[in-house]
Amino acid sequence: MADEKFEERRRRAHFRAWRRGTRELDLLVGRFGDSVLPSADEQQLAEFERLLELPDLALYSWIVGREEVPAEHQSAMISGLIAFHKRERNSDVEILQR
Repeated sequence: MADEKFEERRRRAHFRAWRRGTRELDLLVGRFGDSVLPSADEQQLAEFERLLELPDLALYSWIVGREEVPAEHQSAMISGLIAFHKRERNSDVEILQR
């Protein structure tokens, strides 16, 4: 039963990651969710769920580097999302330069 609840939470988090409300965040958070959710443990899933509760504008500003992440929102998951976006962006630039 516990595994079923965990899997349901994981599926719900994945759905919410791809349906943030803006296409930009859908892509940024959805791709990150695709990467981390399949292997997430309980603690990582809980961190990802907290990330999903953050306001879109603030989250977007942190991801693209317009604003620093406030101390009360800093976590391994936020840092991972920002790093993931930077890798994705650099990969896209390399492809365009070929």
